Amino acid sequence: LLIVHDGPEYDRYSDLLGFVATMVATNRLPQLRVALLGPVDRNEHYAAYPTYARALARELVPLLDWLAPQPPRRGDGRSWRVAMGASLGALAALHVHRRYPELFGGLFLQSGSFFQRHVDGLESGFPHFDRIARFVSTVTEAATSRYRIPVGMTCGTVEENLANNRRMCDALALQGYPVTLAEQRDAHNWVAWRDSFDPHLTDLLVRSWREP
Repeated sequence: LLIVHDGPEYDRYSDLLGFVATMVATNRLPQLRVALLGPVDRNEHYAAYPTYARALARELVPLLDWLAPQPPRRGDGRSWRVAMGASLGALAALHVHRRYPELFGGLFLQSGSFFQRHVDGLESGFPHFDRIARFVSTVTEAATSRYRIPVGMTCGTVEENLANNRRMCDALALQGYPVTLAEQRDAHNWVAWRDSFDPHLTDLLVRSWREP
């Protein structure tokens, strides 16, 4: 199961479902389901908001499991679910993972809004900047993590988010996550995220679902 923040927008502007269907039809991905989650209050709920993380983990994912039952967990105990998001949606996916580590077996994070005070001063006017920065600090300052799921990251080379994505990638790598960051010559937009699906989303899904 691929759980997608801003899912309807991902499909409308980046043809996510068409891409997945093509990858399955050409045997580059196994059969899978995609849950397109639409935000209610995006700036609030995706900004490292504990109430949203709890609702996703304890209410929405169990409902999805009932509607689309999952196979048993992998041999190493990891979930077959993968979470995906762009910008604040990527931040929210990482935030949910850190609060509920057994929920996902992989993360695909595009142009994540991993705001840090020393590199993202231009974003300091965002209403929930301080909450995001506090969460990001807890991740980047952690020495290790017991839940080292595969993480794929992408970011444009002309984005303001590039510096904080590089720092987040380095922090996760030091904690033992198998993480990659793909940089491409583009900006913070749906076309850039779509153009990163192949090979980076495909590779992340294969890594996440490969049996140990």
